[in-house]
Amino acid sequence: MPAPAFDVYNVYCRILDADHSISMPIAAILALTELIAHSSAGTMFELVSALNGGASILKTSAPNPISLSAGCELFIAFVTTFPHESDNFDDLKHELIRQGQQYAREASKSRSKISKLLLDFIPDESVVRFYLRLRSVSIAYGQQILTHAYSRVVEQALLHAYQHGNKRFSVYVTEARPLGLGVKTYESLTKAGIPCTVILDSAVAYAMEKVDLVLVGSEAVLESGGLANAVGSYQIALIAKAANIPFYALAESYKFHRTFPLSQYDLPTHHSKILSFPDPSIASTPIQASSGNLMSKDQLEYNPGVDYTKPDLITLVFSDVGILTPEGVSQYLVGMFTG
Repeated sequence: MPAPAFDVYNVYCRILDADHSISMPIAAILALTELIAHSSAGTMFELVSALNGGASILKTSAPNPISLSAGCELFIAFVTTFPHESDNFDDLKHELIRQGQQYAREASKSRSKISKLLLDFIPDESVVRFYLRLRSVSIAYGQQILTHAYSRVVEQALLHAYQHGNKRFSVYVTEARPLGLGVKTYESLTKAGIPCTVILDSAVAYAMEKVDLVLVGSEAVLESGGLANAVGSYQIALIAKAANIPFYALAESYKFHRTFPLSQYDLPTHHSKILSFPDPSIASTPIQASSGNLMSKDQLEYNPGVDYTKPDLITLVFSDVGILTPEGVSQYLVGMFTG
């Protein structure tokens, strides 16, 4: 009986389900290392072709391919340039697998490095404000910071600043519709003792006068120096710029992605259905009022989940490879992929 065909997307999903701390780019790299282990390729050309095929499957299967695309791109570039002096191709494949797995282990330290870099940029007695409509918390310390939706690197950076950096601040959390991911941020920070309050996405401009800095995570930092992140990030950056408030992006270097969008509609997540006009016959069935969501599932499909923040709106990018300007991200990417 022949062995079942290797399903790279199934492996990718299994890796994410097994460890929720693993990001999509790292899960993609680990899935591609397993693809190498199952590949019958006998030459580098065949192996790279197999990896490109696996990456293509991941990108077309995932609902949001931006972040994992960065991991695929990084790993395939590494394999392509890896020195292979060994006459035994199987030995080379084993070494590539080992290197991929080691990179994934090392990458787990990225958020800790970013947390330490950010410490000096969170003033003592500052307030971090995330937005989310829930119950409000009246306690606040000194200055204020804003973030959007849910980001593991932002979460870890704020917890580190509060628990180990002796910083005292409060947080506003965006509601982050339609998924309400700000709730997750709110619950995590509140549990750690950080005062938080939650506001509507539409109240960002209203609250900006109270904010001293903005922190957001990222799906990917792009070659333009711009940012792909949860929808709403762009409008927050615009408001912060108008109010002369620093807008900081936190991103692991494996999220640096060689994509150069000129507008929102150049993002790989954009498709013809977004912002089109649906048939009126499917636009009238709301989800239960108790959910707080006035849109039907069909209507939500006509809205973007990710937007593009232009580089001129970003003050700094905090990464495990250093604190970079948006122009510095472009230079780093050119150097990383040209050797």
